[in-house]
Amino acid sequence: MTPATTTAVTTGTTTATTTGLAPRAVGTPHVRREGRDKVTGTARYAADFPADGLAHGWIVVSTVARGRIRSVDDIAALKMPGVLAVLHHDNAPRLKEDFAGTFGPDATAQVLQHDRVPYAGWPVACVVAETPEQAREAAETLVVTYDTAPHDADFRPGHPDAYTPEAAGMGPARTDKGDVEAELAASDVVVDARYTTAEEHHNPMEPHAAMARWDAGRLEVVDTTQGAYATAQDLARLFGLDPASVHLRSEHVGGGFGCKAQVRPHLILAVMATTLLERPVRIALTRAQTFTLIGHRSPTAQRVRLGAGTDGRLRALEHTSLSATSTVRDFVEPSATYARSMYDASGHRTVHSVVRLDVPTPTYMRAPGEAPGSFAMECALDELAERCGLDPIVLRTRNEPAAGPVSGLPFAGRRLLDCFAEGARRFGWSERDPRPGVRRDGRWLVGTGTAASTFFTGAFPATAAVTACADGTFTVRITAADIGTGARTALAQLAADALEVPEDRVHVLIGDSDFGNAWLAGGSMGTRSWGWAVMLAARELRERLALGADIPADGITVRSDTEQAVRALAAYERHAYGAQFAEVAVDPGSGEIRVRRMLGIFAAGRIVNPLTARSQLTGGMIWGLSMALHEEAVRDTASGSLVNADLAGYHIAAHADVPAIEVDWLDDADPDDPVGLKGIGEIGTVGSAAAVANAVWHATGVRHRDLPIRPDRVLMSAAPTGQDRAGRR
Repeated sequence: MTPATTTAVTTGTTTATTTGLAPRAVGTPHVRREGRDKVTGTARYAADFPADGLAHGWIVVSTVARGRIRSVDDIAALKMPGVLAVLHHDNAPRLKEDFAGTFGPDATAQVLQHDRVPYAGWPVACVVAETPEQAREAAETLVVTYDTAPHDADFRPGHPDAYTPEAAGMGPARTDKGDVEAELAASDVVVDARYTTAEEHHNPMEPHAAMARWDAGRLEVVDTTQGAYATAQDLARLFGLDPASVHLRSEHVGGGFGCKAQVRPHLILAVMATTLLERPVRIALTRAQTFTLIGHRSPTAQRVRLGAGTDGRLRALEHTSLSATSTVRDFVEPSATYARSMYDASGHRTVHSVVRLDVPTPTYMRAPGEAPGSFAMECALDELAERCGLDPIVLRTRNEPAAGPVSGLPFAGRRLLDCFAEGARRFGWSERDPRPGVRRDGRWLVGTGTAASTFFTGAFPATAAVTACADGTFTVRITAADIGTGARTALAQLAADALEVPEDRVHVLIGDSDFGNAWLAGGSMGTRSWGWAVMLAARELRERLALGADIPADGITVRSDTEQAVRALAAYERHAYGAQFAEVAVDPGSGEIRVRRMLGIFAAGRIVNPLTARSQLTGGMIWGLSMALHEEAVRDTASGSLVNADLAGYHIAAHADVPAIEVDWLDDADPDDPVGLKGIGEIGTVGSAAAVANAVWHATGVRHRDLPIRPDRVLMSAAPTGQDRAGRR
């Protein structure tokens, strides 16, 4: 046991004490600090902030998929009660044409800057009025005339305009090692399968909203964003402002999942309107508008070719993926990235291709790339195991790489096989009859499936400030974002342990761009990036207090910057891992699929707060279940618009769809992180759709390679076709 150490620090009125006997906060369950505020309605979201003289904006979007705006007839709208202005491309403030934001050049931010219409749902005007009802009514009377042009909104495999870009996400669009064709030819068993995933939408509980106003020459903004500092910096670049003149706050965020990581039209238009009217303006999106204005996950068409010996050891692996992007900005869904770190072969190839369509620009969505990529690869491996007569877990064990398959780098911890071993024990995998379609429960066919899971882990530089206050408490300030994950609570735990004080003596302030640079809540890197900065500042402050420093009335503050520490990280393959298990029941008469139970065992670094971590991982698994069985945005290729842009037509998993879900984890600390953190935001989603799909095959003997697995697809696959039951339908 660590010996007790006590330091007394004399202040103007009190004595601040740090003690080595303070209970360790990290690793123990803590109820999230803002929980009561959220359930009682006290927590303020972006649409809740008041302002004197507040006006309201309503965005008007295009009804055509491609063309030019011939005219905007705003005469009638301007005469309506309460209407203050109608912004459009002829009168809107000018933005920087060469704008490059946090994620690079971004032409999607050029709102109301030209008459071009790149897709249905593109902002063409914004009506500002005294009330949101007046703004909406006037927006509905606005007459916009277009010169239309032929469009293409039809995503399909083999699209003639598909191409391979230089980069896809955070890596190259193509990787090659060895001779794939020669290894396939020499293989005893070959799997060659094609997979598709549907267009998906984020749908956080809180739709996007922003309020902007000018105060003493400074732009004050409240926005629902995953990164207050990054968004403030991007706004300054876009409007040509001094970054110090932009102040952005984001107290609470009701979910994000990637769609709140960038500057969006509602925020840009709110700033335009407040600049013109010289009064505060708020713009809040409707649920339907979030289906076009804030991004989505592109549909994918993937092909996996595997070649192996009869022992299941891979000789060839090829994973190619096609996704859609807009004509405004390229965004690639990097699905084939999954194979680059998971499985090795002498012949190894991954390729990302993309096709520009007249559709909204996709964006990051929970587990970008890995979610659809794991579905294809893990289902193909399941089929390979079947053809080799091997248990799916045994097959994966025989293909466990010693180093990064593409990078060649050593792993900074890889407990994937341990996850499978523990998961198999808890799930009762050894009792499974490997034969498909033989287990019944009344009219239901019952099956079980498994899949691996991984997501890269990293850290971005961040700054933080920790203050020792005269009353014996401590205050942490960092531009983190709590998007429902419990970030405030986790950071308080980390700071408490670094300071060696009880967790209830630590206050945490986040979501304010004035606190300095910090990575946004995304890519499973938020807590690790922020926690690193908080730990450095807190430890230095503890050392100062240990020397007997007097605390003045305004406290003692220590600031940290992890730039050098993060840049000095050794080169490793850094990933979190997991093993997913699912049991399903399929009604062959109706095509209904019921997921009965799911289990996920993860190795995702040291867990700060088991209570909120379990919620995160469970939510990710439900997300994958929803991807497997429900979520599908349907685009009308004739109009270019979605036909189900609401939660009535776009189905997500509801309480009745979610079975008993068990989540647990293994110790897998990153040795180069001050606390051993990795990340848990994405990994719960990865592999869960594949586990469900593999379980459906085990129940029915039919492979489903197109998501979602709808009842009609189950019924069609059950119809006699003369094909092998395990073949493609």
